[in-house]
This record gives sequence, structure tokens and C-alpha cells, in this order.
Amino acid sequence: MLRAAGLNRHGATLNVDGTLASPCRKFVAVCFSCGLVAANSPAIAAGCAFQPQGEGRVAAIIDARSFRLEDGREVVLAGIEPVGTEKSRNISALSAIVAGREVSLSGPDDTPDRYGREPAFAFVAASQTPVQAQLLAQGAALASGNEIDSECASLLAAAEAAGRDAKLGVWADPSAIKNSESPGDILAGIGRFMVVEGKVLSVRQAGATTYLNFGRNWTRDFAVTISKRALPAFEAGGFALKSLENKRIRVRGWVEARGGPRIEALHAGQIEVLGN
Repeated sequence: MLRAAGLNRHGATLNVDGTLASPCRKFVAVCFSCGLVAANSPAIAAGCAFQPQGEGRVAAIIDARSFRLEDGREVVLAGIEPVGTEKSRNISALSAIVAGREVSLSGPDDTPDRYGREPAFAFVAASQTPVQAQLLAQGAALASGNEIDSECASLLAAAEAAGRDAKLGVWADPSAIKNSESPGDILAGIGRFMVVEGKVLSVRQAGATTYLNFGRNWTRDFAVTISKRALPAFEAGGFALKSLENKRIRVRGWVEARGGPRIEALHAGQIEVLGN
């Protein structure tokens, strides 16, 4: 669910739905960076508690968010996306956590993706913290925003916020978050997963698509597109898209060019309202 800043998933208090206060985010960052986990801490242990999908020893790292087990299964970490830069270092980040280690897997669905990989949340040994959250807290990955479990989404968002606050990994670069007023910078990342911030100037519907427009020139300026089939997901988030007019938002997704740069939002978690 999206909430206004102060009450959003990066809000100022630790809420019953698992959202974390700023001091808690710092605590999470310290725990991750030191390799410590307080299993009885609801801020860390809550979320991502899905059905078991088995376990195994990691035999090889495939890329920044996937690995192969000794039994031949290939696993892709659900809920995160690669940062799109410094590929070798990001592979090293995953390798440092899981290489040669026993991991347990869980998830809502173990159906392989189109590449034959099993999407899952991975846990090393008896850790209560998913590997995804550790990578996010290091700035070695980005939260995808497509996680439908609210507690898990809150945990991943808080881990990413901890890395961002500490300026770790990708967040050490001031340009990690793109400005919607600089469409050229966004276009340079076509085919990459990006995070963009800016003010929504208008919300318009054309056919079966709703557009969140950040500029007045559709052939040049940045926009977020939401198809009709995705509207129920946003309605379930508890807000109307029209209410985003004149609001500053942070949006994440894969960049494509259709006139100007575009990001298609399929899940409510891809959009976060900023400010009051």
C-alpha cells in the first residue's frame, strides 16, 4: 500500500504492518553490514515467510541475483533487480553471502521462469534475513516493487532505504536516482531497471492506458504508463491514480522509449508518494 511520507512504508514510526522508522533503518543497516541478525526483532524477522521450496548448497554464482545449487537447480532471487552498473562487484556481493553455503528457499510459487530459474527468497543457514535484504542494504541491488506480500515488501523497502541512507553501493552515486526533469539521462538507461523521482504534472487516460505525465511534451518528457489490466493492483493499494497529480513520487521499473522515456508500472509497489 502507498502512503504519504510520514506514514509511508519508509515512515517515521514502526507500524504494526512492519514499516520501519528511520532509527530502525539505521539499526538494520548496522546488522546487515556486520553480519548480525536479531531473530526476535520484528523489523528483521517479519516478512517473506512463504512456503518452503527446499534447500541445497550453492555451487556457482550465475549473475548478480542468481545462483546454481549442487543439485543443478538455478535460483533467481525474487523481489530485487540488478543495479545495472559495476556488474562484477555486484556478483561479488552475492558471492560473499552465499558461495559454498547451505541455503534454504521459500516463496509463493516455485514455477520456473522463462529461463528455467526458480524464483525464491533465500536464507543462509538459520538466518531470519533473506539474502535479498542483505544485498539491498549494501546497495548491491534495487527493490523491484513487485512483491505482493506486504510484510515482505516492507522488509525489502526498509533494507533498500538503509543502504540509500548510508550511501552504500549504487547509492554512493548522486545520480543513482534519476530526475524526471532530465529525460535525456533516463533515456540513456533504456533497457535498464531505474529509479526516477519527480512531480506528476497530470494524470490522463488514453484508450486502455493511464499516463502519469511529468512534462507537457509526450514526445520528449518522462511518463509512467499503467495499463487497464493493472488498475486493480493500484486500487488494492488504497488510492486513486488521479490523486497523484501535483505529487512528488518515486517510481521504479524498466526504462523504454515510446516518444519520451517511459516506465510501465504493473504493481503498486513500484510507486511511492514523497513529501506531504
